[in-house]
Formats: sequence, structure tokens, C-alpha cells
Amino acid sequence: MKITAVKTYLLKHPMSKPTGPSNFYYRTRTTLIIKIETDEGVSGWGETVAFAGIRQTIEEQYGAILLGRDPTEHRALWRELWGQNFGNGIALGGLDIALDDLRGKALGMPVAELYGGRLRPRVQAYASAMNYIEGEDPAEYYPKEATQLVAQGFRALKMRIGGQPIARDLAAIKAVRQAVGPDIKLMADGNGAYALGSAIRMGRELEQQDFYWFEEPLPQCTPDYPGYEVLAAKLDIPLAACEGLTARGRFKEALCRRAMDIVQPDVALAGGIGECLFIAEMARLWGVQCMPHCWAGGIVIAASTHLISLLPDSSWGRTTEPPLLELDQVENPFREQLLTTPLEIKDGHVTVPTRPGLGIEVDEDRLQFYAQRNP
Repeated sequence: MKITAVKTYLLKHPMSKPTGPSNFYYRTRTTLIIKIETDEGVSGWGETVAFAGIRQTIEEQYGAILLGRDPTEHRALWRELWGQNFGNGIALGGLDIALDDLRGKALGMPVAELYGGRLRPRVQAYASAMNYIEGEDPAEYYPKEATQLVAQGFRALKMRIGGQPIARDLAAIKAVRQAVGPDIKLMADGNGAYALGSAIRMGRELEQQDFYWFEEPLPQCTPDYPGYEVLAAKLDIPLAACEGLTARGRFKEALCRRAMDIVQPDVALAGGIGECLFIAEMARLWGVQCMPHCWAGGIVIAASTHLISLLPDSSWGRTTEPPLLELDQVENPFREQLLTTPLEIKDGHVTVPTRPGLGIEVDEDRLQFYAQRNP
């Protein structure tokens, strides 16, 4: 089997309502889809973020390396793709997902089995929801949304905070806790909205509301996430961070500084499933939990599901804390409409696909529909 083409598709979708985290509103959702074709008619699908230059890097730089190569030569390809060009983790994240999908199909194995076999047949998901909507009061709609998600079976929910004064955010936070009760895990994502002092204040308020973690409250300045180790030392609530890091060396530096209690590599940003597995194993040497970040369409969700199926629980106890899948709830047609068969989501869990590769297929008619609007 030889690779004959590496193709990319830039997709955009206008939002029905401006919605987003603390620092901006999404007015469009975008993604970059990758297709690797072979001379045997088997294709692999990947996905990554549509940052400037990523499409060109994949097509011109990495595509030239892959053409004519056997996709099952995983170690050799990995070395060349990350090699003398100082590999781009974002471009390689989507590309490596496609290579894993292709390799699994070629070998007749699900991606999870390529990496040693899943530890669980389905993974627990948390609803990544409760975003700011332009012109609306979170204290009004956050608890309603949370209640609906719990009714759907989710036992863990994440909300966005930091987009308004602390007192107003606290009103929404307390309303959600009251609406869902004490048994639902709640997490808060600050999206870099706070200075150190205000982050300490908000973190202590979240501790009073028994939140599970406080995510990225300080500016996410890469590659070093400055000040995070100071904040982590001052708070009892676990600090989750580093979704923006794109290479294992940067994660190692952050782990050495104890910049977080929970590390959040993203398969689309940090080089793919294999790299995120390496980062998770490395984090375990520091006693740091891994809860991967996931904010994309159906292909990345499928890849993240395989990844999380491979991660062990954080302890050996009878009742322990399993790794969780972030399941975005913000409007995004690329989450379900691009897949011919949606991922199976039931009772707050996602079933790990068992067909070869990622276990999903892309609806190429829908893909072309979105791509033609964004040549």
C-alpha cells in the first residue's frame, strides 16, 4: 500500500447566535479536515484546527514526505515528520490522526488496538457547555442548560466563566450548583480571563461550591504558561491546564514546574494519539492526572475517544476517577453531520468504535457541501 495523495478541506459554518468563552464570541465554527488516499482505495481521515498556515504546511511540507510511502511504517514516518523540520504539533496532530485511521484500516484493527488495547469499552464524557451568549444573562440560562444535560445522562458538566465581573459569575455558578445538586461534577474554564489575584479569589469561591477543577484561568501564554505554578500552590481546587502546548518537551517543562494538577493535551494540537499517550504517561511520573482537551468535530472526538479508552484510572481504588472525554455542546455541524453514522452517546458515555481505524466514515457529500463554501 502506498500513499497517493494528501488532501485538506477548510470548513466554516456561521453560528446562529454569537456564543463563546470569556474573551470572544464564536461567530463561525471552523475546522480543517485531512484525507490521505492510497493506491488500494483505502483512505484515512484526520482533523485539526484551521489556524493560518496549517493547511499549507500539511499539503506542501508533510504531503511531500508522505507521497509514495507505506502508511503502516508508523515509526519511520513519525521520525521523519517530527524530524529536522522542527515538527508542527498542530499540523501533525490532524495528519497523525489520519495516518492512524489509515493504518488501522490497512491492518484491520481499531486504533485503540494499535496502541495496545482499550481499558474500557466506553468512556465517560463531560458536557462542555454553558458558554456566554451575546446579550443574555448566564445566571438565567446556565442552570436551565445544566438541568437539561443532567436529564440526558451527563454526570459531569463544565461552564465558561471570566467573561463578566466575579460577583455576576458567582451568581451563575451558585445557581448551577443549586440546580444540579451535590452529586454532579462541575468544572469551570476561565479561558485566560484572570490576573493572579482574581484567579486566587475565584478559585477559592469554586472550592466553596465543590468544583472538580478550575481550568486555565491565567493567560495561556505559550510555551511556558507563566504563573501557573504559583496559582496551583495557592489553591486546593485542582488546576487544569496546558491545552495550548504542542510538543512533549513543552509539556515536560510545565510538569517539572508543577504548573498544573491536571494536564490537558489535545490530539489535534499536540501531535496525535501517540504523542498524547506519551504525554499522559510522562504526567503520571509526576502524579498528574490527564484529562485530554477536545474542541472540534466528529473526527477529533472519535480520536479522543480511542485515546481516553487507553488511559488508566488515576488510582487503584475500588472507587476511582476515570479519565473524562470533553464533549463540546456548542453549535457545530461538523460534530455529527460529517459522520455517516454518529458516535454512540448514551447515559453520559461514548462507546469506543470497534471497526477498523477510527471506526467512523465521513459523508463526503456533506464534506464537499461545506468545503465548496470555503475554497
